[in-house]
Amino acid sequence: MHYEGNIIRPPSEANSILFQITVGCSHNKCTFCGAYKEKLFSIKSDEIIMEDLAFAANYCKRQRRVFLCDGDALIVPQKKLLKILVEIKTQLPWITRIGTYANAKSLKMKTLEELKELKAQGLSMVYMGLETGDDVTLKKINKGVTSKGMIQMGKKAKKAGIKLSITVLMGIAGRKRSKIHAEETGRVLSSINPEHVGALSLMLIPGTPMYNDYESGRFLLPGPYELLEELKIMFANTSLSKGLFYANHASNYLPIKARLPKDKNATIQLINKALSGKISLKPEFMRAL
Repeated sequence: MHYEGNIIRPPSEANSILFQITVGCSHNKCTFCGAYKEKLFSIKSDEIIMEDLAFAANYCKRQRRVFLCDGDALIVPQKKLLKILVEIKTQLPWITRIGTYANAKSLKMKTLEELKELKAQGLSMVYMGLETGDDVTLKKINKGVTSKGMIQMGKKAKKAGIKLSITVLMGIAGRKRSKIHAEETGRVLSSINPEHVGALSLMLIPGTPMYNDYESGRFLLPGPYELLEELKIMFANTSLSKGLFYANHASNYLPIKARLPKDKNATIQLINKALSGKISLKPEFMRAL
Protein backbone atom coordinates (compact mmCIF):
# COMPACT_ATOMS: atom_id res chain seq x y z
CA MET A 1 0.00 0.00 0.00
CA HIS A 2 1.18 3.53 -0.78
CA TYR A 3 0.72 5.39 2.51
CA GLU A 4 1.99 8.94 3.03
CA GLY A 5 2.44 10.17 6.60
CA ASN A 6 0.32 9.07 9.54
CA ILE A 7 -3.01 7.54 8.61
CA ILE A 8 -5.98 8.64 10.73
CA ARG A 9 -9.15 6.56 10.83
CA PRO A 10 -12.17 6.24 13.17
CA PRO A 11 -11.91 3.64 15.95
CA SER A 12 -14.74 1.63 14.35
CA GLU A 13 -12.63 1.23 11.19
CA ALA A 14 -9.79 -0.54 13.00
CA ASN A 15 -10.23 -3.73 10.99
CA SER A 16 -10.98 -2.05 7.66
CA ILE A 17 -8.85 -1.91 4.53
CA LEU A 18 -7.45 1.62 4.48
CA PHE A 19 -7.23 3.16 1.00
CA GLN A 20 -5.47 6.52 1.04
CA ILE A 21 -6.98 8.16 -2.03
CA THR A 22 -6.23 11.70 -0.83
CA VAL A 23 -3.32 13.04 1.21
CA GLY A 24 -4.08 15.41 4.07
CA CYS A 25 -7.16 17.59 4.54
CA SER A 26 -8.48 20.18 2.09
CA HIS A 27 -9.50 22.48 4.98
CA ASN A 28 -6.67 21.87 7.45
CA LYS A 29 -7.33 25.08 9.40
CA CYS A 30 -8.98 23.84 12.61
CA THR A 31 -7.11 25.30 15.58
CA PHE A 32 -7.22 22.11 17.67
CA CYS A 33 -6.11 19.64 14.98
CA GLY A 34 -2.53 18.66 14.23
CA ALA A 35 -3.28 15.51 12.25
CA TYR A 36 -2.45 16.82 8.78
CA LYS A 37 -0.17 19.80 9.39
CA GLU A 38 2.82 18.09 7.80
CA LYS A 39 0.91 17.22 4.62
CA LEU A 40 -0.04 19.31 1.62
CA PHE A 41 -3.47 18.30 0.38
CA SER A 42 -3.48 16.28 -2.84
CA ILE A 43 -5.54 13.66 -4.62
CA LYS A 44 -3.65 10.49 -5.50
CA SER A 45 -3.20 9.37 -9.08
CA ASP A 46 -5.35 6.67 -10.66
CA GLU A 47 -2.22 4.54 -11.11
CA ILE A 48 -1.37 4.47 -7.40
CA ILE A 49 -4.98 3.89 -6.35
CA MET A 50 -5.35 0.98 -8.75
CA GLU A 51 -2.08 -0.55 -7.53
CA ASP A 52 -3.39 -0.40 -3.95
CA LEU A 53 -6.70 -1.98 -5.02
CA ALA A 54 -4.82 -4.81 -6.74
CA PHE A 55 -2.77 -5.35 -3.58
CA ALA A 56 -5.92 -5.50 -1.44
CA ALA A 57 -7.55 -7.91 -3.89
CA ASN A 58 -4.67 -10.33 -3.33
CA TYR A 59 -3.83 -9.83 0.35
CA CYS A 60 -6.88 -8.38 2.16
CA LYS A 61 -9.53 -11.03 1.66
CA ARG A 62 -10.35 -11.35 5.36
CA GLN A 63 -11.45 -7.74 5.79
CA ARG A 64 -15.07 -6.91 5.05
CA ARG A 65 -14.92 -3.13 5.22
CA VAL A 66 -13.08 -0.36 3.38
CA PHE A 67 -12.25 3.11 4.68
CA LEU A 68 -11.20 5.84 2.25
CA CYS A 69 -8.52 8.17 3.68
CA ASP A 70 -7.33 10.91 4.37
CA GLY A 71 -9.17 13.77 6.02
CA ASP A 72 -12.02 14.26 3.55
CA ALA A 73 -11.83 11.81 0.64
CA LEU A 74 -15.38 12.78 -0.30
CA ILE A 75 -13.95 15.91 -1.92
CA VAL A 76 -12.51 13.80 -4.77
CA PRO A 77 -14.23 14.76 -8.07
CA GLN A 78 -17.40 12.75 -8.66
CA LYS A 79 -16.27 10.89 -11.78
CA LYS A 80 -13.02 9.73 -10.18
CA LEU A 81 -14.71 8.78 -6.89
CA LEU A 82 -17.38 6.76 -8.69
CA LYS A 83 -14.66 4.94 -10.61
CA ILE A 84 -12.90 4.04 -7.34
CA LEU A 85 -16.13 2.71 -5.81
CA VAL A 86 -16.91 0.65 -8.93
CA GLU A 87 -13.40 -0.83 -8.86
CA ILE A 88 -13.78 -1.73 -5.19
CA LYS A 89 -17.02 -3.57 -5.98
CA THR A 90 -15.40 -5.30 -8.95
CA GLN A 91 -12.06 -6.27 -7.44
CA LEU A 92 -13.16 -6.76 -3.82
CA PRO A 93 -16.66 -8.25 -4.14
CA TRP A 94 -16.63 -9.46 -0.52
CA ILE A 95 -16.65 -5.90 0.88
CA THR A 96 -19.88 -5.12 2.77
CA ARG A 97 -19.27 -1.46 3.75
CA ILE A 98 -17.33 1.53 2.47
CA GLY A 99 -16.84 4.59 4.65
CA THR A 100 -14.97 7.89 4.59
CA TYR A 101 -14.52 11.14 6.45
CA ALA A 102 -16.56 14.07 5.13
CA ASN A 103 -16.70 17.69 6.15
CA ALA A 104 -19.35 20.31 5.46
CA LYS A 105 -17.25 21.65 2.58
CA SER A 106 -17.06 18.36 0.70
CA LEU A 107 -20.73 17.54 1.37
CA LYS A 108 -21.72 20.97 0.04
CA MET A 109 -19.74 20.36 -3.15
CA LYS A 110 -21.74 17.21 -3.91
CA THR A 111 -25.32 17.51 -5.10
CA LEU A 112 -27.95 15.30 -3.51
CA GLU A 113 -28.10 13.26 -6.71
CA GLU A 114 -24.32 12.81 -6.67
CA LEU A 115 -24.45 11.57 -3.08
CA LYS A 116 -27.18 9.13 -4.08
CA GLU A 117 -24.93 7.91 -6.93
CA LEU A 118 -22.12 7.30 -4.45
CA LYS A 119 -24.51 5.44 -2.14
CA ALA A 120 -25.65 3.26 -5.05
CA GLN A 121 -22.03 2.34 -5.76
CA GLY A 122 -21.31 1.30 -2.18
CA LEU A 123 -20.55 4.37 -0.07
CA SER A 124 -22.66 3.63 2.98
CA MET A 125 -21.05 5.53 5.88
CA VAL A 126 -19.59 9.02 6.30
CA TYR A 127 -17.94 10.41 9.42
CA MET A 128 -18.40 14.13 9.98
CA GLY A 129 -16.61 16.20 12.59
CA LEU A 130 -19.15 18.57 14.11
CA GLU A 131 -17.01 19.25 17.21
CA THR A 132 -19.58 21.73 18.58
CA GLY A 133 -22.99 23.17 17.82
CA ASP A 134 -22.03 26.53 19.33
CA ASP A 135 -21.52 29.09 16.55
CA VAL A 136 -19.15 31.21 18.65
CA THR A 137 -16.90 28.22 19.23
CA LEU A 138 -17.16 27.02 15.62
CA LYS A 139 -15.83 30.41 14.51
CA LYS A 140 -13.11 30.43 17.13
CA ILE A 141 -11.76 27.01 16.17
CA ASN A 142 -11.86 28.03 12.49
CA LYS A 143 -14.16 25.22 11.43
CA GLY A 144 -15.29 27.20 8.39
CA VAL A 145 -19.00 26.52 8.81
CA THR A 146 -21.93 27.51 11.02
CA SER A 147 -24.19 25.21 12.99
CA LYS A 148 -26.89 25.83 10.37
CA GLY A 149 -24.52 24.65 7.66
CA MET A 150 -23.63 21.57 9.69
CA ILE A 151 -27.30 20.70 10.07
CA GLN A 152 -27.98 21.17 6.37
CA MET A 153 -25.04 19.01 5.28
CA GLY A 154 -25.78 16.30 7.83
CA LYS A 155 -29.39 16.09 6.70
CA LYS A 156 -28.23 16.04 3.09
CA ALA A 157 -26.08 12.96 3.66
CA LYS A 158 -28.93 11.22 5.42
CA LYS A 159 -31.40 12.12 2.69
CA ALA A 160 -29.05 10.42 0.22
CA GLY A 161 -29.38 7.22 2.26
CA ILE A 162 -25.85 7.36 3.65
CA LYS A 163 -25.41 6.53 7.33
CA LEU A 164 -23.91 9.34 9.35
CA SER A 165 -21.48 9.21 12.27
CA ILE A 166 -20.85 12.57 13.93
CA THR A 167 -17.91 13.40 16.17
CA VAL A 168 -18.16 15.99 18.93
CA LEU A 169 -15.42 17.27 21.23
CA MET A 170 -15.95 17.81 24.93
CA GLY A 171 -13.85 20.68 26.23
CA ILE A 172 -13.48 22.39 22.85
CA ALA A 173 -15.25 25.56 24.05
CA GLY A 174 -13.13 25.91 27.16
CA ARG A 175 -14.51 26.57 30.63
CA LYS A 176 -16.47 29.75 29.98
CA ARG A 177 -18.72 28.37 27.23
CA SER A 178 -18.82 24.75 28.41
CA LYS A 179 -22.54 24.71 29.21
CA ILE A 180 -23.51 26.63 26.06
CA HIS A 181 -21.36 24.31 23.94
CA ALA A 182 -23.01 21.25 25.50
CA GLU A 183 -26.55 22.54 25.03
CA GLU A 184 -25.99 23.77 21.48
CA THR A 185 -24.24 20.57 20.45
CA GLY A 186 -27.21 18.57 21.73
CA ARG A 187 -29.50 20.85 19.71
CA VAL A 188 -27.57 20.30 16.47
CA LEU A 189 -27.26 16.54 16.99
CA SER A 190 -31.00 16.32 17.63
CA SER A 191 -31.76 18.27 14.46
CA ILE A 192 -29.53 16.09 12.28
CA ASN A 193 -30.54 12.83 14.01
CA PRO A 194 -27.48 10.77 12.95
CA GLU A 195 -27.17 7.01 13.34
CA HIS A 196 -24.01 7.37 15.43
CA VAL A 197 -22.50 10.00 17.71
CA GLY A 198 -18.94 9.75 18.98
CA ALA A 199 -18.07 12.07 21.88
CA LEU A 200 -14.34 12.55 22.47
CA SER A 201 -12.52 14.65 25.05
CA LEU A 202 -10.21 17.37 23.76
CA MET A 203 -6.54 16.48 24.12
CA LEU A 204 -4.29 19.41 23.30
CA ILE A 205 -1.62 18.83 20.65
CA PRO A 206 1.65 20.78 20.90
CA GLY A 207 2.19 23.12 17.98
CA THR A 208 -1.48 23.77 17.30
CA PRO A 209 -2.98 27.27 17.77
CA MET A 210 -5.25 25.98 20.54
CA TYR A 211 -2.30 24.51 22.42
CA ASN A 212 -0.51 27.84 22.15
CA ASP A 213 -3.60 29.57 23.56
CA TYR A 214 -3.62 27.07 26.43
CA GLU A 215 0.06 27.68 27.17
CA SER A 216 -0.47 31.44 27.24
CA GLY A 217 -3.57 31.19 29.44
CA ARG A 218 -6.00 32.37 26.74
CA PHE A 219 -7.72 28.96 26.66
CA LEU A 220 -8.83 27.27 29.88
CA LEU A 221 -9.23 23.51 29.52
CA PRO A 222 -12.05 22.04 31.65
CA GLY A 223 -11.00 19.48 34.24
CA PRO A 224 -12.17 15.84 34.38
CA TYR A 225 -15.37 16.50 36.33
CA GLU A 226 -16.14 19.62 34.31
CA LEU A 227 -15.87 17.50 31.14
CA LEU A 228 -18.15 14.92 32.71
CA GLU A 229 -20.72 17.60 33.56
CA GLU A 230 -20.44 18.85 29.98
CA LEU A 231 -21.08 15.32 28.69
CA LYS A 232 -24.13 15.03 30.93
CA ILE A 233 -25.63 18.29 29.63
CA MET A 234 -24.84 17.40 26.02
CA PHE A 235 -26.32 13.94 26.39
CA ALA A 236 -29.45 15.24 28.15
CA ASN A 237 -30.03 17.72 25.31
CA THR A 238 -29.55 15.12 22.56
CA SER A 239 -32.59 13.35 21.14
CA LEU A 240 -32.07 10.66 18.52
CA SER A 241 -34.90 8.62 17.04
CA LYS A 242 -32.79 5.48 16.88
CA GLY A 243 -29.11 6.18 17.30
CA LEU A 244 -26.01 5.14 19.21
CA PHE A 245 -24.26 7.68 21.42
CA TYR A 246 -20.71 6.58 22.22
CA ALA A 247 -18.33 8.29 24.62
CA ASN A 248 -16.02 5.30 24.95
CA HIS A 249 -13.01 6.77 23.14
CA ALA A 250 -9.61 6.40 24.82
CA SER A 251 -9.60 10.15 25.51
CA ASN A 252 -12.65 9.99 27.78
CA TYR A 253 -12.69 9.66 31.55
CA LEU A 254 -15.92 7.63 31.68
CA PRO A 255 -16.84 5.14 28.95
CA ILE A 256 -20.42 5.52 27.75
CA LYS A 257 -22.29 3.45 25.19
CA ALA A 258 -25.99 4.20 24.89
CA ARG A 259 -28.78 3.62 22.43
CA LEU A 260 -31.20 6.48 22.32
CA PRO A 261 -33.84 7.00 23.38
CA LYS A 262 -34.13 3.86 25.48
CA ASP A 263 -30.86 4.19 27.45
CA LYS A 264 -31.12 7.91 28.18
CA ASN A 265 -32.21 7.86 31.82
CA ALA A 266 -29.89 5.01 32.80
CA THR A 267 -26.91 6.77 31.20
CA ILE A 268 -27.62 10.07 32.98
CA GLN A 269 -27.80 8.15 36.27
CA LEU A 270 -24.43 6.54 35.46
CA ILE A 271 -22.85 9.94 34.81
CA ASN A 272 -24.35 11.27 38.07
CA LYS A 273 -22.74 8.37 39.98
CA ALA A 274 -19.37 9.26 38.47
CA LEU A 275 -19.87 12.93 39.31
CA SER A 276 -20.63 12.02 42.93
CA GLY A 277 -17.50 9.87 43.18
CA LYS A 278 -19.28 6.51 43.27
CA ILE A 279 -17.60 5.45 40.01
CA SER A 280 -13.89 5.94 39.42
CA LEU A 281 -12.74 7.86 36.37
CA LYS A 282 -10.08 6.64 33.98
CA PRO A 283 -6.62 7.62 35.26
CA GLU A 284 -4.76 10.22 33.24
CA PHE A 285 -1.99 7.86 32.12
CA MET A 286 -4.55 5.62 30.38
CA ARG A 287 -6.00 8.39 28.22
CA ALA A 288 -4.90 8.75 24.61
CA LEU A 289 -5.93 10.12 21.23
